[in-house]
Amino acid sequence: MATTPITKYLIAGQLNRCFTLLPGKKPRVDTLGGNLVYAASGLGLWETGIGLIGRVGNDFPQEWLDQLKRKGLDQRGIHVLPQPIDLRLFVAYLDKDTVQWDNPLNVFNKLGLPFPKGLLDYHYVSPDIDSRSRLSALTLRLSDIPSDYLDATAAHLCPLDFLTHSLIPSVLRQGHITTITMDPSKGYMNPAFWDDIPALLNGITAFLVSEEKIRNLFQGRASDLWEMAEALSSYNCEIIVIKRGERGQYLYDNASRSRWDIPAYPSNIVDPSGAGDAFCGGFLAGYRQSYDPLSAALHGNISASTTVEGQDPFYTLDTLKGLAEARLQALRDRVRRV
Repeated sequence: MATTPITKYLIAGQLNRCFTLLPGKKPRVDTLGGNLVYAASGLGLWETGIGLIGRVGNDFPQEWLDQLKRKGLDQRGIHVLPQPIDLRLFVAYLDKDTVQWDNPLNVFNKLGLPFPKGLLDYHYVSPDIDSRSRLSALTLRLSDIPSDYLDATAAHLCPLDFLTHSLIPSVLRQGHITTITMDPSKGYMNPAFWDDIPALLNGITAFLVSEEKIRNLFQGRASDLWEMAEALSSYNCEIIVIKRGERGQYLYDNASRSRWDIPAYPSNIVDPSGAGDAFCGGFLAGYRQSYDPLSAALHGNISASTTVEGQDPFYTLDTLKGLAEARLQALRDRVRRV
């Protein structure tokens, strides 16, 4: 008789059909991606018992959902809607510092590459300011969460719309979930949402935000990253992490008023896709193992450094635990308290 898997961690996010161009490499056409799978893989480097929450259309490949299950991820929280949803995502890493999200036809032509049929009629939709009241097809609902998922104890919310991030934490707290981390979406990290941020962050364990997004929120108000971190933590948020790409992370611990500058673990970067999401997954694992913010950030750092060394969102799951632990110990010696 089949048994329901024990779910200890929840990841809520988005799945995508990805079209990726990397310098000097063959294009990856119509492959599984999205912040949900990268965050889960970053967590899966350290832990098991991971439940996924998300929404896809009925045109999303079933074999990809089956693949999640084969990788040991509980995909029962992936709600397949009765209509198609365009989840295509094009990204071209033209060089170390240049990323392009739009006009794939022009990029393929410039590179002399055949244009994939899967990108016909593709239109990049630039992230707009989120709505405070209008549900989208991808906004998570209470009904998307299997009841036994609330027996988990920790959850991470990947970048999703404002309504999901404002409503879902209270739902998760109705169960046994005491640790909630959040990576904000670009759609509300905007001065227009300044007055909404205190309520959003109230009770969140850790807010894991990119430097670009936090600077966008604080434009015209502050320019110092540590000042921004302190301001956000004052809204009853224990930990603020500012993700700075290849420069690593800034960590601010509100309880001890500690500041840490964590360099990125040196990696052979093959594909930067999903690094920030993998960091968040690793952070959640490290935090639940020790409840130490610095240890959590180090775990996230190693998850990110491992993810970028492969071209598959599941690459991290196949990494030897011994290698990850060795990297973790080496990174500890490079951390600097500010």
